[in-house]
This record gives sequence, C-alpha cells and structure tokens, in this order.
Amino acid sequence: MPLPPPPPTIEQAAARLAGLLTYAGGTLSDPERHDLVFETDLSLQPLVRLPAPIDTWAVDGGQAVVADARCLQLVVTRASRARWREGRCVLEEEGDLRPQLVGCGEERTAVLTYGMPVRPDAAVDIGLLRDWGEWQAVARSVEEADAGAMVLIDGDLEPDWRLPPSFLDALFARATARRVTLAGVTKHSSLARGGAPLLGQLERRAEEALGPRAMWWARLATTRPDSGPNRQILAARLDPDARFSFRVDIPAGDDAPHILGSLSALADDAAFPGYPYPLSVADRLAACPGWVRDDVWAQLEDGLDVAGVPFDVRERAFTDRHRLMERA
Repeated sequence: MPLPPPPPTIEQAAARLAGLLTYAGGTLSDPERHDLVFETDLSLQPLVRLPAPIDTWAVDGGQAVVADARCLQLVVTRASRARWREGRCVLEEEGDLRPQLVGCGEERTAVLTYGMPVRPDAAVDIGLLRDWGEWQAVARSVEEADAGAMVLIDGDLEPDWRLPPSFLDALFARATARRVTLAGVTKHSSLARGGAPLLGQLERRAEEALGPRAMWWARLATTRPDSGPNRQILAARLDPDARFSFRVDIPAGDDAPHILGSLSALADDAAFPGYPYPLSVADRLAACPGWVRDDVWAQLEDGLDVAGVPFDVRERAFTDRHRLMERA
C-alpha cells in the first residue's frame, strides 16, 4: 500500500498564496453566492461626489452567545439604527436585546415570537435571528424615512436564504413607492478573481489608471432574475483618502453613479475615510461586547436564583471545559 504524500509545509502554502495574490487573471466568482451573473468586462469609471441624501438611515445587527451548554444556548441579538440629516446624527437607536434559547427545539418558539416568515421546518439559529431583526429594522426605516432618503444596510441586499424571496420583493416595492433608495455596503467582500480577492486587484488597477487619489466605481455583476428582485453589484472607492474600496449592492434599475456619488458624501470621516459614517455609528451601537454578555448573564443568574436552580447545576451545564484546560 503506497504511503500518503507528506503534508504541505508553511513555505508551500505561502508560495501558493503568493501566486494567487499576484496573478490578476482568472474567472470572477463569489464562493458565498451562486446567484450572480458577472460582467464580462470590468470598466473602472471616475466617481463624482454629489450632495448627501436629505435623509439617511443605517442599519446593522449584533449577536452574542451568553450561556452555552452545547446542546442548549442562550443567545441575544439586536438590530441598531442611526439617522443622519444635514451633516449630523439625529438618532442613535441601540435596539432591544432579544434573548432566545437555541437547541433541542427551543428555537422554534422564535418563529412565532418574532413573526419570522420561514418554512415550518426551517432551521433557526443565531444567524437567522440576527438577520431577521436587521431586515425588520430596514422595513421600519423605509416607513419612517423622508421621500428621497437612503437606507443603508450592513452587508449585501440578500436576506438569509431561509427568508422567502417574496419578503424582499415587497420591501423593494415599498421602498420604490416611498421614493427611498436601498443600498447594502459590505465591509469585507468574498468577491474573487482567479481565487484572489477581487477588490484588492481593482484598487491596484484603479491607482495605476486613474491616480492614487481618484474616486471610482465599477459594475461587477447582477443577480439572476430567479433569485428575487434583481440587484446590481458594484465596487466603489468613496473618498480620495480611502485605503479600501467596498462592495455596494443596489436595486438593478437604480442610477449607480448618482447613488454612489451621494453615498460618497457620507464617507469622508477622518477616522475611516471611504466607509459611510452612518453605518459606522450603527455598527458601534449594535456591537455586543463582553460587558453586554456579562450584564445579560447577571440578569440570567438572578432569574435562576429566583427559580431555585442550585449553583452546581449551572456550573455543570455552562462551564467551558476547554477554557479551563487551556488555563491549566
């Protein structure tokens, strides 16, 4: 019986990675999405900064696992919103923390509790809980926005796959009726060409072709008609001082240069130029750092005390054995 080949070395992995990162050819792809029809020729276009939207809403979500018994978890999620008008933030809304037991069928209660339009047999996890909360916040923002407003979503314009396409169809139709623009901005895109990050390649190409301080945009792909309302996938550098470009999703029929030009007026923050500042505010509000988990855990323990659950029962259920072993 022949011996298996030796495992790859770090040096071999580095050599392969170097080849991928420095080769600018190959096919376009997104390993996380299979509903995109990519452009055959990526044309970089100069981007002109326009006045900011009269009213901008930004939505982001956060999540945390508070207690983990492996077969059963207590998780919390929330959706946060920020509103931007006339050059300043006029609303910071953290959103309520939504607790939910997940595991052993306990998560099924969330379908009714939060009105999730999913199949009866759909798996419910922390990702779906967070995503549904975000899209509910987007729908509320569309209703509360002024005509001519823009609603920004952290990530792409694609709800969790367990949510029906009819939900996004209705949301797009409502936004159109109220003259509200929807745009999704992805911080770290999985778009690739030849197995390497696409946006990094476009950034180098744009610097050579348009100059180091040029703002630019390019249409990358559209979604297939059978995957819900048609959307266009763009890349854009939204500020002359920006280190990075971002993926931006908008409805297929919308005016890309106009939307990106208006969006760029919100992306000139000195701390992180190139990323829309209202989304930075929503991201900060939605975060669930350690102190949030500790606070929820303290409330949980108070409830267990009232219910008379002994301390040793809790300890056996929730103590992380791996962490104990790592500290030894």
